[in-house]
Amino acid sequence: MHAPDQADLLTLLGTGLAVVSIDGRVAWINPALGEFLEAGPRTAIGQHLTALMREPALAGQIDRAALERRAYNLRAVTFGVARGREVTADLILQPLDDGRVLIEVHPLAPDLSTNTGTPLSATLRGFAHEVKNPLAGLRGAAQLLERRVVDSDLRQLAQMVISEADRLAALADGLLRHGGAARLGPVNVHELLERLEGLVVAEVDAPRVRHDFDPSLPDSVGDPDRLLQVLLNLTRNASEAGASTVVLRTRVEHGARLGERTVRAALRVDVMDDGPGVADDLRDSLFQPLVSGRADGTGLGLALSREIALEHGGDLRYTSRPGETVFSLYLPMERHHD
Repeated sequence: MHAPDQADLLTLLGTGLAVVSIDGRVAWINPALGEFLEAGPRTAIGQHLTALMREPALAGQIDRAALERRAYNLRAVTFGVARGREVTADLILQPLDDGRVLIEVHPLAPDLSTNTGTPLSATLRGFAHEVKNPLAGLRGAAQLLERRVVDSDLRQLAQMVISEADRLAALADGLLRHGGAARLGPVNVHELLERLEGLVVAEVDAPRVRHDFDPSLPDSVGDPDRLLQVLLNLTRNASEAGASTVVLRTRVEHGARLGERTVRAALRVDVMDDGPGVADDLRDSLFQPLVSGRADGTGLGLALSREIALEHGGDLRYTSRPGETVFSLYLPMERHHD
């Protein structure tokens, strides 16, 4: 199905994946989905998928995807798993060339306003595992540079690398801890964007950064480290796409539709760039894992960013045309009383 290196990546990826044969039986399953369904790969292979994901209608949807040879996105599907437990997830059914169907399972995170401390999706946990070792090496190299360089500006840059490595390591640890809930607190979005600008301009071939802020915005509620990660992903994507200018814009949007609910007001953070725009063949799948417009891209950045937005009860959307691409992060605003 895949070249060996990509097969290894799919096995290690935190996103739950399975390949179902024409007769509806599981032909392959990765550990992430096995863990989610509480069924090891050896147990799962050969079983009918509906025996692992107890939703009879799912068999018909898989047959339809295979027969029509087209992908289907199934939103908020609730199904039973081991020991009578019920879960809800978004499913992506993708037909393969040999008639089988690849299934992606994206568990839906709960609304954080309930503060249940439920773990994040498997994709984020998989990401956390993947980054911890490179971060340790990065931090160690930066510490050596900090001790050896004489120039104060270079030492300051090394300290910035150490600080960012520590932030990302803390983020990874938080995702891997039992519960993995976001650390919610007041977030001044403009301070967050100024911190973002400091990180961006320190990078090689950084685009010019401009502001278009609404100074009247109150503090929002969220996890500042995770939200900063979203904005970093969006800004770096713009830079890597060849943008020369990035505009950071903040607005309030009234009556915003976020998922299945409409909120009175949402904070909207726009990351606008003047790059070439999103390719037509990526527009419908841009937020899916392993989808990237770059040959060397992992295709995880936008998928992770959207998960963090959903985790905060918000959303991540985009519009694009040549010369102007806008990614908009929506966060629900608390109701403030006088």
